[in-house]
Amino acid sequence: MKRLLRLLLTIALAVVIFTGFRWYRYITNTDSPYDEIGITLNNAMPGPINSWGCAKLKTTFAGSLPPLGCAGADGTQWK
Repeated sequence: MKRLLRLLLTIALAVVIFTGFRWYRYITNTDSPYDEIGITLNNAMPGPINSWGCAKLKTTFAGSLPPLGCAGADGTQWK
């Protein structure tokens, strides 16, 4: 039973690390703010983390339309 629990915790930790790395890579990229996986991960993050990610994307891509989750009410302005 302990072995199974340890395996499940290891898998859960690996998923969290991989997801966090993939999200951070999207937030700090300089290619495009429209990566589908990155947008999905950013939308899944809690409010303060999502806001920080959107602010980071806004500083890098201020001249482009915001991705889903970082757009204001009209969809063309950054939050």
